[in-house]
Amino acid sequence: MRIHRRSAWVGAILAVLVAAAVLVALVLPGAGVQTKDAFGVIFAGQGGFDATVVVNWRLPRVLAAVLVGAALALSGAIFQSLTRNPLGSPDVIGFNTGAYTGAILVTLGGVTGFAAIAGGAFVGGLITALAVYLLSLRAGSSGLRMVVVGLGVAAMLGAFNRWLISVGDLELSMQAAAWGAGSLNGLRWAQVTPVAIALLVFIAAAFLVARRMQPLDLGDDAAAGLGARLGATRLLLLAVGVALTAVSTAIAGPISFVALAAPHIARRITRASRVSPLPVALTGAFIVVVADIVAQRLFDPTQLPVGIVTVTLGGLYLITLLAKEARR
Repeated sequence: MRIHRRSAWVGAILAVLVAAAVLVALVLPGAGVQTKDAFGVIFAGQGGFDATVVVNWRLPRVLAAVLVGAALALSGAIFQSLTRNPLGSPDVIGFNTGAYTGAILVTLGGVTGFAAIAGGAFVGGLITALAVYLLSLRAGSSGLRMVVVGLGVAAMLGAFNRWLISVGDLELSMQAAAWGAGSLNGLRWAQVTPVAIALLVFIAAAFLVARRMQPLDLGDDAAAGLGARLGATRLLLLAVGVALTAVSTAIAGPISFVALAAPHIARRITRASRVSPLPVALTGAFIVVVADIVAQRLFDPTQLPVGIVTVTLGGLYLITLLAKEARR
């Protein structure tokens, strides 16, 4: 129950920043609503069309951004601990690509409902995770092997996805390609509510299993010496990490680089020997909410998929990270 003081302060500051970003996303002018009217809806209970825009259109989107960002960040922290590799995130290993494959197969099969696409993404992510784990296990199951196997699986699935889109029906292929960019556009309560409940459950599970990641960071021999059950611990962490990634991808598509960057950023700003899950989750939530605001406003009235913004920022971060690792 020891608490790292700087981590606690950083967590409190990040919570304020996330709340401020959420408020900005709700009150920015647009869709026929002015900022003062949006404030009236939030703080004075104003109704009418303004309430419809703020409560029924913007709020579910912002809630999805917060939960998806937190879930992806926690998933990235879990996989970086499992692989003991700074590049060990679900989008690098290929779980996002597998979820995209599942969604494409469902879409090109003629089923375009949200529940079906979300289910296909979830199943695709789970199957990909299982394949990567089993292939790594055959080779002796180490973090580096899992990253290398995941990169190979992601490359093959990426090529398969492009082939599916090229040979499928034009309209359905365009829908699948748009979903694959990673977008929060058009989300409503009917889609967000069930996914939000699932994400809250898995986020809570990630907080509960966070302590099991600490021995793994010391290496297999030290962890075993401390009494950790390595096989069971890895399977539990893998299940929670895959669930967080799959559910997030199911609602928003593959939003890349949040899982990679958020744990690193949280580790840098807390300066702790181990990163508490709270700063990691809040960092991911802040990144996605701000990225979604940029995606909506950068080329207004045209709205970009939030995944384009995170890929742009995350690509720059990945180059910096690779250059630093090369120097070391």
